[in-house]
Amino acid sequence: MTKQIRLNAFAMNCVAHQSPGLWTHPRDRTLDYNRLPYWLDLAKALERGRFDGLFLADVLGVYDVFGNSPDAALRNAAQTPANEPLMLIPAMAAVTQNLGFGVTSNLSFEPPYPFARRMSTLDHLTDGRVGWNVVTGYLDSAARGAGKDRQTAHDDRYDIADEYMELVYKLWEGSWEDDAVLRDRARGIFADPSKVHRIVHEGTNYKLNAIHLSEPSPQRTPVLYQAGTSPRGRKFAAQHAECVFMSGPSAKIIGPRVAAIRALAQEIGRNPAEILMFSMMTIILGRTEAEAKAKYADYRAHIATEGALALMSGWMGVDFSTYDLDQKVRHVQNDAGRTALDNVTRADPDRVWTVREVVEHVGIGGAGPVVVGTPEKVADDIEAWFEQTDVDGLNVAFATSPGDFEDIADMLVPELTKRGRYKSEYAKGTLREKLFGTGSARLTEQHPASRYRHAGKGG
Repeated sequence: MTKQIRLNAFAMNCVAHQSPGLWTHPRDRTLDYNRLPYWLDLAKALERGRFDGLFLADVLGVYDVFGNSPDAALRNAAQTPANEPLMLIPAMAAVTQNLGFGVTSNLSFEPPYPFARRMSTLDHLTDGRVGWNVVTGYLDSAARGAGKDRQTAHDDRYDIADEYMELVYKLWEGSWEDDAVLRDRARGIFADPSKVHRIVHEGTNYKLNAIHLSEPSPQRTPVLYQAGTSPRGRKFAAQHAECVFMSGPSAKIIGPRVAAIRALAQEIGRNPAEILMFSMMTIILGRTEAEAKAKYADYRAHIATEGALALMSGWMGVDFSTYDLDQKVRHVQNDAGRTALDNVTRADPDRVWTVREVVEHVGIGGAGPVVVGTPEKVADDIEAWFEQTDVDGLNVAFATSPGDFEDIADMLVPELTKRGRYKSEYAKGTLREKLFGTGSARLTEQHPASRYRHAGKGG
């Protein structure tokens, strides 16, 4: 059976997101990121294109590694300012019926007890269309904003995250039994107290003694996304994730990462098919090849080099203000995100990148490939990418928004649908049911969260 192509839109509650400088293009509307009409129009365009979801990135902290200052990020709106992403979701859910919402929240700075309630609330308000992208952070500026001198060491952050996940699983899955809520007007009883359980947790990093404040939501645990592909990140993904987002410039880099996570999942007893792999890609469309190439050239003229360098420095933990543009990028070990630096230093031993080449690559859409052409040509390229990498979907970045997403909905989606590679309509149910078609809104029994359910309850 031919694998269906899944699409997430990749955005952030900020200006331009991963295309620094493109906010100056007349087609781009991200200057209105702080007003609801922009987000409502984007959500409606994505639902018209039957996108599986809107994946909202987020970062706590400012990109101040470049020049040891936030000035470049501020001048170029390099993900600064960045507003809170979760507050957008109820408004977008109100104007859509099927679009999912994967939202990034950094567990390093979110106490688990109120966070678990916040996600349950979103799951209720969206009728079960919410997912959580689990991240541990990579900016020292975020740690300083939370009262720490620097962020916790890279692998230690994942050890803390494992315990955090155990605690939120206990709250989401184990505090309220499935039939605890009665809503019995005749007897005046809302919930059966004997079926609501106190969670007592005393661990290395967290201590809690409380019941979950929210009644069970449609999915209980939101769909779990994870975006780290370092060795420790892959281990975490294999244990917890249902959807893994990865970025890399070529199929040669993405393919082995997909295979590694699937193999790890199988080793620990999870079904690899229960983890969907999404890789980042930017798509520039035209009715003709000439039109598409002209659009791409026009976009490239708006790239802000300093803004790209500010993003790169933050992602990689390397101050590129000290580098010449033609200097080669070499690997260093630090506590920033490992994947971004590996992409241009170690992942492909046959290629060594200069700073200038990295700027040119990340200037449109970030660290993924950019595919340019007619709907037919782009569909061919996407099908080849799927064959070469074994991914399940694309996390589609943009140069301009919502225009590039509208192009995909109006030009590319009809072509993929015609080829039988894209759904003709949304599946019914929650986000988890739409993605996996299991007939259940709940995590499967193979997932580690299931062990915290009460006997005889679940799925």
